[in-house]
Amino acid sequence: MLNVVLFGPPGSGKGTQSAKLIEKYGLVHLSTGDILRAELAAQTELGKEAKRYMDKGELVPDHVVIGMIGRKLDENGKVNGFIFDGFPRTTSQAEALDTLLAGKNTSITLMVALDVPHEELVKRLLNRGKESGRADDQNVEVIENRIRVYHRETAPVIQYYEARNKFYPINGVGSIDEIFSRLCEVIDRHK
Repeated sequence: MLNVVLFGPPGSGKGTQSAKLIEKYGLVHLSTGDILRAELAAQTELGKEAKRYMDKGELVPDHVVIGMIGRKLDENGKVNGFIFDGFPRTTSQAEALDTLLAGKNTSITLMVALDVPHEELVKRLLNRGKESGRADDQNVEVIENRIRVYHRETAPVIQYYEARNKFYPINGVGSIDEIFSRLCEVIDRHK
């Protein structure tokens, strides 16, 4: 089973690239952002709780996210693998994911991280906000806070996968196809 963690700060292109990877490798997409937005749209209690954190650009608590991921893994039994987009965001989530996957006799194959300069991230997110109408992509202060939260709380997950020889940084600047080609080159060496 091919299980890929697609990693990078907000605006690095994870959503765009994961769609292409899903098509090429036949993976099931697990995006915490999509899962949370669906909960928001349905106005569930989980969605309301998550919204309070998301509106401030903060991370949704681990227990909420891990519970959702566990349910999604169970809903997708026999598959080629998963692409984890926006998860894990903390070392404790990475550990919990390893435990979940071990219980299903599988593990993370590799983490590929999209490396994009700060100024480019802000520009991409503001452009996405204009196109999508997402409030969290239209406010520079919220964007800056999301990027700070990523560096402070999420980037340490890189060390977790580095220690397990599963971390591969990818240049996230260039055309969509150029970036995709770089990702596939690394994934193909490990599948």
